[in-house]
Amino acid sequence: MSLFAAQAPRPLADRLRPERLDQVVGQGHLLGPDGPIGLMVARGKLASMILWGPPGCGKTTIARLLADIGGLEFEPLSAVFSGVADLRKVFDRAKERRQMGRGTLLFVDEIHRFNRAQQDAFLPYVEDGTVTLIGATTENPSFELNGALLSRCQVFVLNRLDDAALEEMLEKAEAAEGRKLPVDAAAHAALKAMADGDGRYLLNMAEMLFQLKPQGVLDAQALAQVVQKRMPLYDKAQEGHYNLISALHKSLRGSDTDAGLYWLARMLAGGEDPLYIARRLVRFAVEDIGLADPQALVQALAAWDMYERLGSPEGELALAQLVIYLGTAPKSNAAYVAFGKARRLAKETGSLMPPKHILNAPTRLMKDLGYGSGYEYDHDTEEGFSGQDYFPDGMARVRLYEPVERGFEREIAKRLEYWDRLRQKRREPE
Repeated sequence: MSLFAAQAPRPLADRLRPERLDQVVGQGHLLGPDGPIGLMVARGKLASMILWGPPGCGKTTIARLLADIGGLEFEPLSAVFSGVADLRKVFDRAKERRQMGRGTLLFVDEIHRFNRAQQDAFLPYVEDGTVTLIGATTENPSFELNGALLSRCQVFVLNRLDDAALEEMLEKAEAAEGRKLPVDAAAHAALKAMADGDGRYLLNMAEMLFQLKPQGVLDAQALAQVVQKRMPLYDKAQEGHYNLISALHKSLRGSDTDAGLYWLARMLAGGEDPLYIARRLVRFAVEDIGLADPQALVQALAAWDMYERLGSPEGELALAQLVIYLGTAPKSNAAYVAFGKARRLAKETGSLMPPKHILNAPTRLMKDLGYGSGYEYDHDTEEGFSGQDYFPDGMARVRLYEPVERGFEREIAKRLEYWDRLRQKRREPE
Protein backbone atom coordinates (compact mmCIF):
# COMPACT_ATOMS: atom_id res chain seq x y z
CA MET A 1 0.00 0.00 0.00
CA SER A 2 1.37 3.41 -0.97
CA LEU A 3 1.76 6.31 1.47
CA PHE A 4 -1.10 8.17 -0.19
CA ALA A 5 -3.39 5.10 -0.13
CA ALA A 6 -2.70 4.62 3.57
CA GLN A 7 -3.73 8.23 4.23
CA ALA A 8 -6.96 7.99 2.20
CA PRO A 9 -10.18 8.00 4.21
CA ARG A 10 -11.63 4.54 4.86
CA PRO A 11 -15.28 3.73 5.49
CA LEU A 12 -16.20 2.83 9.06
CA ALA A 13 -17.13 -0.73 8.02
CA ASP A 14 -13.64 -1.20 6.55
CA ARG A 15 -11.90 0.30 9.58
CA LEU A 16 -13.81 -2.06 11.88
CA ARG A 17 -13.17 -5.15 9.76
CA PRO A 18 -12.03 -7.91 12.19
CA GLU A 19 -8.34 -8.80 12.23
CA ARG A 20 -8.82 -12.16 13.98
CA LEU A 21 -11.48 -14.87 13.71
CA ASP A 22 -12.50 -14.35 17.34
CA GLN A 23 -13.44 -10.75 16.48
CA VAL A 24 -16.09 -11.86 13.96
CA VAL A 25 -19.49 -11.46 15.62
CA GLY A 26 -22.50 -13.75 15.35
CA GLN A 27 -20.78 -16.81 13.84
CA GLY A 28 -19.43 -18.60 16.89
CA HIS A 29 -21.14 -21.84 15.84
CA LEU A 30 -18.66 -22.02 12.94
CA LEU A 31 -15.60 -20.11 14.15
CA GLY A 32 -15.47 -21.08 17.83
CA PRO A 33 -13.03 -23.69 19.15
CA ASP A 34 -15.63 -26.44 18.66
CA GLY A 35 -16.99 -25.08 15.38
CA PRO A 36 -16.08 -26.81 12.10
CA ILE A 37 -14.03 -23.89 10.75
CA GLY A 38 -12.42 -23.34 14.16
CA LEU A 39 -11.36 -26.99 14.20
CA MET A 40 -9.90 -26.69 10.68
CA VAL A 41 -7.80 -23.74 11.80
CA ALA A 42 -6.62 -25.57 14.92
CA ARG A 43 -5.54 -28.56 12.83
CA GLY A 44 -3.92 -26.40 10.16
CA LYS A 45 -5.98 -28.09 7.43
CA LEU A 46 -8.17 -25.71 5.47
CA ALA A 47 -10.69 -27.33 3.10
CA SER A 48 -12.63 -25.75 0.25
CA MET A 49 -15.99 -24.50 1.43
CA ILE A 50 -19.16 -22.64 0.55
CA LEU A 51 -20.26 -19.91 2.97
CA TRP A 52 -24.04 -19.50 2.71
CA GLY A 53 -25.62 -16.60 4.52
CA PRO A 54 -27.43 -13.25 4.16
CA PRO A 55 -25.66 -10.02 3.17
CA GLY A 56 -23.45 -8.36 5.76
CA CYS A 57 -22.90 -11.42 7.97
CA GLY A 58 -19.10 -11.66 7.48
CA LYS A 59 -18.52 -14.04 4.55
CA THR A 60 -15.81 -11.95 2.86
CA THR A 61 -14.12 -11.14 6.17
CA ILE A 62 -13.93 -14.80 7.15
CA ALA A 63 -12.37 -15.71 3.80
CA ARG A 64 -9.70 -13.00 4.13
CA LEU A 65 -8.85 -14.07 7.65
CA LEU A 66 -8.59 -17.73 6.66
CA ALA A 67 -6.18 -16.79 3.86
CA ASP A 68 -4.00 -14.91 6.35
CA ILE A 69 -4.10 -17.73 8.90
CA GLY A 70 -3.21 -20.34 6.28
CA GLY A 71 -0.47 -18.23 4.70
CA LEU A 72 -2.30 -18.33 1.38
CA GLU A 73 -2.40 -15.73 -1.37
CA PHE A 74 -5.87 -14.17 -1.36
CA GLU A 75 -7.43 -14.03 -4.85
CA PRO A 76 -10.87 -12.37 -4.76
CA LEU A 77 -13.33 -12.61 -7.64
CA SER A 78 -16.92 -11.52 -8.06
CA ALA A 79 -19.07 -13.83 -10.14
CA VAL A 80 -21.09 -10.78 -11.17
CA PHE A 81 -18.16 -9.16 -12.98
CA SER A 82 -15.95 -12.14 -13.86
CA GLY A 83 -15.99 -14.83 -16.52
CA VAL A 84 -14.03 -17.89 -17.61
CA ALA A 85 -11.12 -15.73 -18.84
CA ASP A 86 -10.71 -14.22 -15.37
CA LEU A 87 -10.78 -17.68 -13.82
CA ARG A 88 -8.04 -18.90 -16.18
CA LYS A 89 -5.79 -16.02 -15.13
CA VAL A 90 -6.33 -16.86 -11.45
CA PHE A 91 -5.64 -20.54 -12.04
CA ASP A 92 -2.47 -19.76 -14.02
CA ARG A 93 -1.17 -17.57 -11.20
CA ALA A 94 -2.10 -20.25 -8.65
CA LYS A 95 -0.20 -22.91 -10.60
CA GLU A 96 2.90 -20.69 -10.70
CA ARG A 97 2.69 -20.11 -6.93
CA ARG A 98 2.26 -23.81 -6.33
CA GLN A 99 5.50 -24.55 -8.16
CA MET A 100 7.19 -22.16 -5.73
CA GLY A 101 5.56 -23.86 -2.74
CA ARG A 102 2.92 -21.20 -2.10
CA GLY A 103 -0.82 -21.77 -1.89
CA THR A 104 -3.79 -19.77 -3.15
CA LEU A 105 -7.16 -19.11 -1.58
CA LEU A 106 -9.66 -18.25 -4.30
CA PHE A 107 -12.62 -16.33 -2.89
CA VAL A 108 -15.61 -16.10 -5.23
CA ASP A 109 -18.33 -13.74 -4.11
CA GLU A 110 -21.86 -14.48 -5.32
CA ILE A 111 -20.63 -17.83 -6.64
CA HIS A 112 -24.20 -18.83 -7.49
CA ARG A 113 -24.07 -16.30 -10.34
CA PHE A 114 -21.70 -18.57 -12.27
CA ASN A 115 -23.51 -20.92 -14.64
CA ARG A 116 -23.03 -24.69 -14.54
CA ALA A 117 -20.26 -24.71 -17.14
CA GLN A 118 -18.34 -21.99 -15.30
CA GLN A 119 -18.72 -23.90 -12.04
CA ASP A 120 -17.27 -26.99 -13.73
CA ALA A 121 -14.11 -24.99 -14.48
CA PHE A 122 -13.26 -25.01 -10.76
CA LEU A 123 -13.32 -28.78 -10.40
CA PRO A 124 -9.83 -29.88 -11.50
CA TYR A 125 -8.10 -27.06 -9.59
CA VAL A 126 -10.04 -27.72 -6.41
CA GLU A 127 -9.55 -31.44 -6.86
CA ASP A 128 -5.74 -31.28 -7.13
CA GLY A 129 -5.34 -28.54 -4.50
CA THR A 130 -4.12 -25.82 -6.87
CA VAL A 131 -6.60 -23.53 -5.12
CA THR A 132 -8.51 -23.67 -1.89
CA LEU A 133 -11.95 -22.40 -2.91
CA ILE A 134 -14.19 -20.36 -0.66
CA GLY A 135 -17.43 -19.45 -2.36
CA ALA A 136 -19.87 -16.98 -0.84
CA THR A 137 -23.57 -17.08 -1.66
CA THR A 138 -26.81 -15.65 -0.40
CA GLU A 139 -28.78 -18.38 -2.18
CA ASN A 140 -29.40 -22.00 -1.24
CA PRO A 141 -26.39 -23.90 -2.65
CA SER A 142 -28.49 -27.01 -3.28
CA PHE A 143 -30.51 -25.00 -5.80
CA GLU A 144 -27.72 -22.96 -7.40
CA LEU A 145 -24.50 -25.00 -7.35
CA ASN A 146 -23.92 -28.20 -9.27
CA GLY A 147 -23.50 -31.46 -7.43
CA ALA A 148 -19.91 -32.04 -8.54
CA LEU A 149 -18.77 -28.75 -7.00
CA LEU A 150 -20.77 -29.28 -3.82
CA SER A 151 -19.24 -32.73 -3.37
CA ARG A 152 -15.79 -31.13 -3.23
CA CYS A 153 -16.73 -28.37 -0.77
CA GLN A 154 -18.13 -28.23 2.71
CA VAL A 155 -21.21 -26.01 3.06
CA PHE A 156 -21.39 -23.79 6.14
CA VAL A 157 -24.48 -21.75 7.01
CA LEU A 158 -23.80 -18.31 8.49
CA ASN A 159 -26.35 -16.74 10.80
CA ARG A 160 -28.21 -13.55 10.15
CA LEU A 161 -26.77 -11.15 12.73
CA ASP A 162 -29.02 -11.03 15.78
CA ASP A 163 -29.65 -8.11 18.11
CA ALA A 164 -26.70 -8.96 20.37
CA ALA A 165 -24.27 -9.11 17.43
CA LEU A 166 -25.54 -5.82 16.01
CA GLU A 167 -25.25 -4.19 19.43
CA GLU A 168 -21.64 -5.35 19.70
CA MET A 169 -20.90 -3.78 16.32
CA LEU A 170 -22.43 -0.47 17.37
CA GLU A 171 -20.35 -0.49 20.55
CA LYS A 172 -17.19 -1.00 18.47
CA ALA A 173 -18.25 1.83 16.15
CA GLU A 174 -18.73 4.20 19.08
CA ALA A 175 -15.37 3.16 20.52
CA ALA A 176 -13.66 3.79 17.18
CA GLU A 177 -15.25 7.25 16.88
CA GLY A 178 -14.69 8.08 20.54
CA ARG A 179 -18.28 9.20 21.06
CA LYS A 180 -21.81 7.90 21.35
CA LEU A 181 -24.23 7.81 18.44
CA PRO A 182 -26.50 10.89 18.51
CA VAL A 183 -29.68 8.84 19.12
CA ASP A 184 -31.94 8.10 22.07
CA ALA A 185 -32.72 4.57 23.31
CA ALA A 186 -35.72 4.09 21.02
CA ALA A 187 -33.80 5.29 17.96
CA HIS A 188 -30.85 3.08 18.95
CA ALA A 189 -33.16 0.04 18.87
CA ALA A 190 -34.77 1.24 15.64
CA LEU A 191 -31.33 1.55 14.02
CA LYS A 192 -30.67 -2.15 14.61
CA ALA A 193 -34.12 -3.06 13.31
CA MET A 194 -33.51 -1.02 10.15
CA ALA A 195 -30.34 -3.00 9.47
CA ASP A 196 -32.40 -6.22 9.26
CA GLY A 197 -29.45 -8.41 10.28
CA ASP A 198 -26.95 -6.79 7.87
CA GLY A 199 -23.84 -5.70 9.79
CA ARG A 200 -22.29 -3.78 6.90
CA TYR A 201 -25.49 -1.81 6.38
CA LEU A 202 -25.66 -1.07 10.11
CA LEU A 203 -22.15 0.39 10.14
CA ASN A 204 -22.88 2.45 7.02
CA MET A 205 -25.91 3.96 8.76
CA ALA A 206 -23.87 4.59 11.91
CA GLU A 207 -21.20 6.34 9.87
CA MET A 208 -23.85 8.57 8.33
CA LEU A 209 -25.06 9.52 11.81
CA PHE A 210 -21.53 10.31 13.00
CA GLN A 211 -21.09 12.64 10.02
CA LEU A 212 -24.22 14.68 10.79
CA LYS A 213 -23.82 18.25 11.94
CA PRO A 214 -24.61 18.50 15.64
CA GLN A 215 -28.39 18.78 16.05
CA GLY A 216 -29.08 17.12 19.36
CA VAL A 217 -30.19 13.59 20.03
CA LEU A 218 -32.42 12.00 17.39
CA ASP A 219 -35.55 10.10 18.32
CA ALA A 220 -36.92 7.21 16.24
CA GLN A 221 -39.01 9.46 14.01
CA ALA A 222 -36.11 11.81 13.28
CA LEU A 223 -33.84 8.82 12.65
CA ALA A 224 -36.20 7.50 9.98
CA GLN A 225 -35.93 10.81 8.15
CA VAL A 226 -32.13 10.76 8.21
CA VAL A 227 -31.30 7.16 7.28
CA GLN A 228 -32.96 4.76 4.90
CA LYS A 229 -34.30 1.44 6.11
CA ARG A 230 -32.75 -1.58 4.44
CA MET A 231 -35.13 -3.32 2.05
CA PRO A 232 -36.15 -6.81 3.21
CA LEU A 233 -34.05 -9.63 1.82
CA TYR A 234 -36.40 -11.40 -0.57
CA ASP A 235 -35.69 -12.87 -3.98
CA LYS A 236 -38.87 -13.72 -5.83
CA ALA A 237 -37.12 -16.37 -7.89
CA GLN A 238 -35.07 -18.08 -5.19
CA GLU A 239 -35.21 -19.54 -1.71
CA GLY A 240 -36.79 -16.51 -0.01
CA HIS A 241 -39.75 -16.93 -2.34
CA TYR A 242 -40.27 -20.58 -1.37
CA ASN A 243 -39.58 -20.04 2.32
CA LEU A 244 -42.15 -17.29 2.77
CA ILE A 245 -44.94 -18.92 0.77
CA SER A 246 -44.31 -22.09 2.79
CA ALA A 247 -44.54 -20.04 6.00
CA LEU A 248 -47.83 -18.49 4.85
CA HIS A 249 -49.31 -21.84 3.81
CA LYS A 250 -48.34 -23.65 7.00
CA SER A 251 -49.47 -20.78 9.23
CA LEU A 252 -52.93 -20.95 7.67
CA ARG A 253 -52.97 -24.75 7.91
CA GLY A 254 -52.23 -24.32 11.62
CA SER A 255 -55.08 -21.78 11.92
CA ASP A 256 -52.64 -19.07 13.03
CA THR A 257 -54.34 -16.16 11.31
CA ASP A 258 -52.06 -13.49 12.75
CA ALA A 259 -48.93 -15.29 11.54
CA GLY A 260 -50.58 -15.71 8.14
CA LEU A 261 -51.19 -11.96 7.91
CA TYR A 262 -47.58 -11.30 8.89
CA TRP A 263 -46.17 -13.56 6.16
CA LEU A 264 -48.55 -12.07 3.61
CA ALA A 265 -47.29 -8.60 4.52
CA ARG A 266 -43.66 -9.79 4.32
CA MET A 267 -44.18 -11.18 0.84
CA LEU A 268 -45.91 -8.05 -0.42
CA ALA A 269 -43.20 -5.84 1.12
CA GLY A 270 -40.58 -7.94 -0.65
CA GLY A 271 -42.20 -7.33 -4.02
CA GLU A 272 -43.88 -10.70 -4.54
CA ASP A 273 -46.50 -10.81 -7.31
CA PRO A 274 -49.89 -10.59 -5.52
CA LEU A 275 -51.45 -12.78 -8.21
CA TYR A 276 -49.00 -15.55 -7.34
CA ILE A 277 -50.13 -15.27 -3.71
CA ALA A 278 -53.77 -15.34 -4.83
CA ARG A 279 -53.19 -18.55 -6.82
CA ARG A 280 -51.52 -20.20 -3.85
CA LEU A 281 -54.40 -19.22 -1.57
CA VAL A 282 -56.88 -20.76 -4.01
CA ARG A 283 -54.85 -23.95 -3.83
CA PHE A 284 -54.89 -23.78 -0.03
CA ALA A 285 -58.69 -23.38 -0.01
CA VAL A 286 -59.05 -26.67 -1.89
CA GLU A 287 -56.15 -28.63 -0.40
CA ASP A 288 -56.40 -27.75 3.29
CA ILE A 289 -60.03 -26.68 3.81
CA GLY A 290 -61.93 -28.40 1.04
CA LEU A 291 -65.47 -29.41 1.91
CA ALA A 292 -65.07 -28.54 5.58
CA ASP A 293 -66.04 -25.08 4.31
CA PRO A 294 -67.03 -25.07 0.62
CA GLN A 295 -67.24 -21.27 0.76
CA ALA A 296 -63.45 -21.07 1.17
CA LEU A 297 -62.94 -21.70 -2.55
CA VAL A 298 -65.63 -19.15 -3.41
CA GLN A 299 -63.95 -16.57 -1.18
CA ALA A 300 -60.53 -17.34 -2.67
CA LEU A 301 -61.73 -16.89 -6.24
CA ALA A 302 -63.55 -13.70 -5.27
CA ALA A 303 -60.40 -12.24 -3.67
CA TRP A 304 -58.39 -13.15 -6.76
CA ASP A 305 -60.99 -11.50 -8.98
CA MET A 306 -61.08 -8.37 -6.81
CA TYR A 307 -57.32 -7.99 -6.93
CA GLU A 308 -57.31 -8.31 -10.72
CA ARG A 309 -59.97 -5.59 -10.90
CA LEU A 310 -58.39 -3.12 -8.44
CA GLY A 311 -54.69 -3.92 -8.40
CA SER A 312 -52.36 -2.62 -5.66
CA PRO A 313 -52.63 -1.32 -3.07
CA GLU A 314 -56.45 -1.49 -2.77
CA GLY A 315 -56.70 -5.08 -3.99
CA GLU A 316 -54.24 -6.26 -1.35
CA LEU A 317 -56.97 -5.80 1.25
CA ALA A 318 -58.93 -8.57 -0.48
CA LEU A 319 -55.93 -10.89 -0.03
CA ALA A 320 -55.68 -9.92 3.63
CA GLN A 321 -59.38 -10.61 4.13
CA LEU A 322 -58.96 -13.97 2.40
CA VAL A 323 -56.05 -14.88 4.67
CA ILE A 324 -58.23 -14.14 7.68
CA TYR A 325 -61.08 -16.25 6.26
CA LEU A 326 -58.81 -19.19 5.43
CA GLY A 327 -57.00 -19.00 8.76
CA THR A 328 -60.22 -19.13 10.75
CA ALA A 329 -62.00 -21.74 8.60
CA PRO A 330 -62.31 -25.41 9.68
CA LYS A 331 -59.59 -27.50 8.07
CA SER A 332 -59.78 -30.76 6.16
CA ASN A 333 -57.55 -32.41 3.58
CA ALA A 334 -59.99 -35.32 3.16
CA ALA A 335 -60.77 -34.47 -0.48
CA TYR A 336 -57.04 -34.10 -1.24
CA VAL A 337 -56.28 -37.47 0.36
CA ALA A 338 -59.26 -39.14 -1.32
CA PHE A 339 -58.19 -37.99 -4.77
CA GLY A 340 -54.66 -39.23 -4.13
CA LYS A 341 -56.05 -42.66 -3.22
CA ALA A 342 -58.26 -42.65 -6.30
CA ARG A 343 -55.33 -41.87 -8.60
CA ARG A 344 -53.22 -44.67 -7.11
CA LEU A 345 -56.16 -47.08 -7.40
CA ALA A 346 -56.75 -46.09 -11.02
CA LYS A 347 -53.10 -46.91 -11.84
CA GLU A 348 -53.29 -50.24 -10.05
CA THR A 349 -56.50 -51.43 -11.72
CA GLY A 350 -55.54 -50.52 -15.28
CA SER A 351 -58.32 -50.61 -17.89
CA LEU A 352 -61.22 -52.29 -16.07
CA MET A 353 -64.52 -51.61 -17.81
CA PRO A 354 -67.45 -49.97 -16.03
CA PRO A 355 -70.24 -52.42 -15.15
CA LYS A 356 -72.59 -52.95 -18.11
CA HIS A 357 -75.69 -51.77 -16.28
CA ILE A 358 -74.39 -48.15 -16.19
CA LEU A 359 -73.30 -48.06 -19.85
CA ASN A 360 -75.43 -46.38 -22.49
CA ALA A 361 -76.67 -48.53 -25.39
CA PRO A 362 -77.17 -46.31 -28.44
CA THR A 363 -77.05 -49.28 -30.88
CA ARG A 364 -78.95 -52.60 -31.08
CA LEU A 365 -75.72 -54.57 -30.84
CA MET A 366 -74.87 -52.86 -27.56
CA LYS A 367 -78.31 -53.61 -26.21
CA ASP A 368 -77.91 -57.24 -27.23
CA LEU A 369 -74.61 -57.31 -25.37
CA GLY A 370 -76.37 -56.20 -22.19
CA TYR A 371 -75.33 -52.55 -22.10
CA GLY A 372 -77.68 -50.69 -19.77
CA SER A 373 -79.49 -53.86 -18.71
CA GLY A 374 -80.64 -53.77 -15.10
CA TYR A 375 -79.89 -50.09 -14.52
CA GLU A 376 -82.12 -48.51 -11.89
CA TYR A 377 -82.93 -44.82 -12.27
CA ASP A 378 -82.20 -43.41 -8.83
CA HIS A 379 -84.85 -40.69 -9.03
CA ASP A 380 -87.54 -43.35 -9.46
CA THR A 381 -86.72 -45.00 -6.13
CA GLU A 382 -88.43 -44.07 -2.86
CA GLU A 383 -85.28 -42.62 -1.27
CA GLY A 384 -83.81 -41.25 -4.54
CA PHE A 385 -81.01 -43.78 -4.07
CA SER A 386 -80.82 -47.15 -5.83
CA GLY A 387 -77.72 -48.45 -4.03
CA GLN A 388 -76.37 -50.09 -7.17
CA ASP A 389 -72.64 -50.74 -7.55
CA TYR A 390 -70.78 -48.38 -9.88
CA PHE A 391 -67.27 -49.81 -9.52
CA PRO A 392 -65.95 -52.18 -12.24
CA ASP A 393 -67.27 -55.73 -12.22
CA GLY A 394 -65.17 -57.96 -10.01
CA MET A 395 -63.69 -55.04 -8.06
CA ALA A 396 -64.65 -54.63 -4.43
CA ARG A 397 -65.98 -51.29 -3.21
CA VAL A 398 -63.27 -49.03 -1.79
CA ARG A 399 -63.85 -46.18 0.65
CA LEU A 400 -61.66 -43.35 -0.63
CA TYR A 401 -63.23 -40.27 0.91
CA GLU A 402 -63.21 -40.07 4.72
CA PRO A 403 -64.74 -36.74 5.83
CA VAL A 404 -63.57 -35.26 9.10
CA GLU A 405 -65.79 -34.27 12.01
CA ARG A 406 -65.27 -30.56 11.34
CA GLY A 407 -67.29 -27.89 9.61
CA PHE A 408 -69.56 -28.85 6.73
CA GLU A 409 -67.88 -32.25 6.35
CA ARG A 410 -69.66 -33.31 9.54
CA GLU A 411 -72.91 -33.05 7.54
CA ILE A 412 -71.38 -34.88 4.59
CA ALA A 413 -70.37 -37.73 6.90
CA LYS A 414 -74.00 -38.06 7.99
CA ARG A 415 -75.11 -38.33 4.35
CA LEU A 416 -72.51 -40.98 3.57
CA GLU A 417 -73.57 -42.94 6.63
CA TYR A 418 -77.21 -42.73 5.54
CA TRP A 419 -76.40 -44.02 2.04
CA ASP A 420 -74.25 -46.81 3.50
CA ARG A 421 -77.23 -47.97 5.57
CA LEU A 422 -79.51 -47.96 2.49
CA ARG A 423 -76.89 -49.80 0.45
CA GLN A 424 -76.52 -52.44 3.17
CA LYS A 425 -80.30 -52.78 3.48
CA ARG A 426 -80.58 -53.34 -0.27
CA ARG A 427 -78.07 -56.20 -0.09
CA GLU A 428 -79.87 -57.99 2.72
CA PRO A 429 -82.00 -60.95 1.57
CA GLU A 430 -85.75 -60.39 1.59
